[in-house]
Amino acid sequence: MAVRPIRLFGDPVLRRPAAPVVDFDKELRTLVADLTETMLEAPGAGLAAPQLGVGLRVFTWNVDGEVGHLVNPELTLSEEQQDGEEGCLSIPGLVYDCRRALHVVAHGFDMHGEPLLVEGSELLARAVQHETDHLDGVLFVDRLDTAARKAAMKEIRESEWFGLERPTVKVSPHATRGLGI
Repeated sequence: MAVRPIRLFGDPVLRRPAAPVVDFDKELRTLVADLTETMLEAPGAGLAAPQLGVGLRVFTWNVDGEVGHLVNPELTLSEEQQDGEEGCLSIPGLVYDCRRALHVVAHGFDMHGEPLLVEGSELLARAVQHETDHLDGVLFVDRLDTAARKAAMKEIRESEWFGLERPTVKVSPHATRGLGI
């Protein structure tokens, strides 16, 4: 387990849809452990794999003392809506009211490939929707109304972290056969 750097707004990996997980192996379990440790250290209510630069459909959450993870989520959202404050570890210091479904039912898998059902309302529903958005290349600022989005973008451009050098990822030119580098 390791605390890893969180990718910030502007990093292209945050805008790419993540690929479904097909191998429920040691690498996935390490990723889930790293996501969990990084999320708890930050601290945050959730963290998705793309935020660590990994383009796989997996995220973790920490809501009301419950820590969990979900792989390859499929969501069913309630028609009833909620408004509430939302922030993002990839957009530090930014908090805006964002509209979300009040209740969510999420089907997916745990890190061992076992089916998993997550059902929740309010903050858990918000966290599951927010993290699933990350897996689709969507950021919460994309869901704000026009005026709030304009204010958020201005705040981002004026932040101390905006435009900082992103961590580089070294990729082996050789086939790794699924082994970590």
